[in-house]
Amino acid sequence: MKEGVYYQSKYVNSWALIIGINDYQKAPSLSYAKNDATAMADILEKKFGFQKDNIVLLIDGDATGESIKKQFLEFTNESKVGQDDRLLIFYAGHGHTVAGNRGDVGYLVPVDGDIDDISSLIRWDEFTRNADLIPAKHIFFLMDACYGGLAFLRSPSFGNMRFLGDMLKRYSRQVLTAGKANEVVSDGNGTRPGHSIFTAHLLDALDGLSSTGEGIITASGIMSYVYNHVSNDQYSHQTPHYGFIDGDGDFIFDTSILDNKNKLTSKHAEEGGDNVSEIGGEDVLVNTSSQISTLAEPSTHVVDKMKELLSDPSKKIQLDDFVAQHIREFLNATDLRNFSMQDEEVNNEGFVDRLNRYEEHSKSLQQIVILLSKWGDNQHLQQLEKIFVRLAETDKGSTGITLWFHLSWYPIQYLMYSAGISALSVNNYNALRIIFETMVRIESSSDRKDNLISIASRELSAIHEQFKWIPGHDRHYVPRSEHLFTALQPVLEDLLFLGRSYESLFDKFEVISAIEYAHVNNTDWGPTGRFGWKHHRGGDSSPYNMVLDEAKKEGENWSPFKANLFNGSLDTFIESAEKIKTNTNKLSWW
Repeated sequence: MKEGVYYQSKYVNSWALIIGINDYQKAPSLSYAKNDATAMADILEKKFGFQKDNIVLLIDGDATGESIKKQFLEFTNESKVGQDDRLLIFYAGHGHTVAGNRGDVGYLVPVDGDIDDISSLIRWDEFTRNADLIPAKHIFFLMDACYGGLAFLRSPSFGNMRFLGDMLKRYSRQVLTAGKANEVVSDGNGTRPGHSIFTAHLLDALDGLSSTGEGIITASGIMSYVYNHVSNDQYSHQTPHYGFIDGDGDFIFDTSILDNKNKLTSKHAEEGGDNVSEIGGEDVLVNTSSQISTLAEPSTHVVDKMKELLSDPSKKIQLDDFVAQHIREFLNATDLRNFSMQDEEVNNEGFVDRLNRYEEHSKSLQQIVILLSKWGDNQHLQQLEKIFVRLAETDKGSTGITLWFHLSWYPIQYLMYSAGISALSVNNYNALRIIFETMVRIESSSDRKDNLISIASRELSAIHEQFKWIPGHDRHYVPRSEHLFTALQPVLEDLLFLGRSYESLFDKFEVISAIEYAHVNNTDWGPTGRFGWKHHRGGDSSPYNMVLDEAKKEGENWSPFKANLFNGSLDTFIESAEKIKTNTNKLSWW
């Protein structure tokens, strides 16, 4: 994926290369590969909206090694294929595996291929390496052949819930093959007459048997369904192989649910309606657990190490060293050499590029603060404070472009949200107090200090309008909040298994943040997030009213007060909360 690329939550164009070979020149003939290929082309066109002219179908004699490679490389043409496009590659034919010094090497056998002459075959990793040259954000390889040499970065696992729009905004390269090396693909005996076992189950999956409860069909759902059904088929002697070779997005077959929302959004805006977030801007939260329940959760060094250190009180020194190491790595990656404040690329692309890179470099610390906020006791929470102090007080330079100075606080707020939502998920209000009230120096040459929530909120509110430069957020009144809402969800879901509670926790964090800001600054203003337009709707759907009602019901026993937020006083909280409520009611945005 190119740096600085920001994908939209839709597909602009859909492309496919479909290959099916029955009549080989130098290899045994097959019976159903041609049927499999034509059926795949048909379902893509008739069910999933692929334009017929965008589907390249190579059958039998047309599927030479030269023509397959030429047609595949045609998709590298940026004047033809755009970054918000999707590409599906389907191959039905022979596969071949050769043992190499570093493991198996997999090959596809074109119609003119000879397995005794590997120069006539197509090496599998030619596809994967050349896929880097194709601008399309999503590529899905479906290979009805058995061969080895497949190297996957990870299994497709996103936790229990995932936002559909977010999956469309993330780059991915996914693969599903009919079997592994030394397995024999069944050419026939499928659940559909005239098709192989693999493609028959694949077509069943595409016809809806792999769909989520919301009726959405994804590559991850397809992979899980086909893996289970081919492996357990009574006539099968093959085990599909599948996973990601790059990225963490997901190829979506039918985006009509989100497309309809986007159309409603546009229509609403054209008619001069209220904030688009109220009508069509809300993403679709998809239940993915049924698709990936058979897969092991991905294991990462940071997550595993943090869980080990947090669970053993005797390892506090190792924890301190581990956290310090990742703070240093983040600061080195985001220092003035890599994020110059003098950079004059003050435009949409430059802004989005910096945002993407800040988020990428924050990943390890994001996992650390989430786990500290969930599992950390008071001793562990000192590490949370250290992270925010070191990041806030790092040298940001003395001169440069104001926009970049303000944006340099984004990774800190990114981590504040991550830690805060995690803390709220387990009612760890001691962690929330540290997130809000940690004191940091305002300037490196001064002893003047301010609390973290005040500085971060002021700095980023100053560039509120620039967050509308993020594609898809140009019509949002709170674009930073809307972006964070979808950007944070996958990691929080993977680590905390929040499901549908994620949205309410996100809103609660923003409501308490706004009231806390008003409290510590003795003002009637606080940063308004998504809860603003929800509050405008009124009634029980207002996150603001729900937090206020919860505090009044619990009184002095409310958990935030026990953690000494708002000076531990209901009256103090109500005073600041009513100020924010009055100010929010006055907003004419909605």
